[in-house]
Amino acid sequence: MYRLKAGDLAPAQQSQTTCGSACLTIARMLVDPLFAQWILTGQGPSVGMVSGSDPQSRFAAYERVVHHRTNALRAGGGRLNLPWPRSLGTPPWGAKKELEFGASRRGTAYDIEVMRGESLGALGDRFDRLLELVDDGEPALLYVGDRWIPRHVTLILPDRGDGNLEIYDPAHGRVREFGRAEFASHRLQLSGWTVPWFVVQPVGLRLARRPSFEFGTGEAASA
Repeated sequence: MYRLKAGDLAPAQQSQTTCGSACLTIARMLVDPLFAQWILTGQGPSVGMVSGSDPQSRFAAYERVVHHRTNALRAGGGRLNLPWPRSLGTPPWGAKKELEFGASRRGTAYDIEVMRGESLGALGDRFDRLLELVDDGEPALLYVGDRWIPRHVTLILPDRGDGNLEIYDPAHGRVREFGRAEFASHRLQLSGWTVPWFVVQPVGLRLARRPSFEFGTGEAASA
């Protein structure tokens, strides 16, 4: 099983606009062992028409598939989606659908929460809630930026017991730890961006039924 923790180095985003797609590809690797094996070694079922001669090229190829899906009129599973220009990155609503379409543990539902403009105390509460909600197979996406606009997407991984958030930054592939004070006071320093804007997080409830992703097909199957 593919796992990441603070200090680990994972594949990085392969273009300037695919930070969100890189996070979602890593999220799928964490929940789908066969998919992770294919990305890292080239062994196992292929992903539709996607191919590559090494881990970086396979990661880049699938990253592009994800970017198209999150920004298209039809997202994963054929669900209606508000289209978004790929030149502007990954929209939170498209990312939410991708997480629910096999990039998280089966049955996990997600919400989009806005954090920009919240007080230090409110952001501290958000931090505490993320520690509770994020679990193995149920990561969260954190959108960060400056005071004016969100600019970058990162992946929040499960707490390993020390009360810190472990965050994968796709710009360089490194997983780092951040504490409550850093999060609440805009001192995250994720590729130069410090202000939390949005989080796409698990709701904390499990769905009885939903479409599931079948590795190698890129399509949904009935639960």
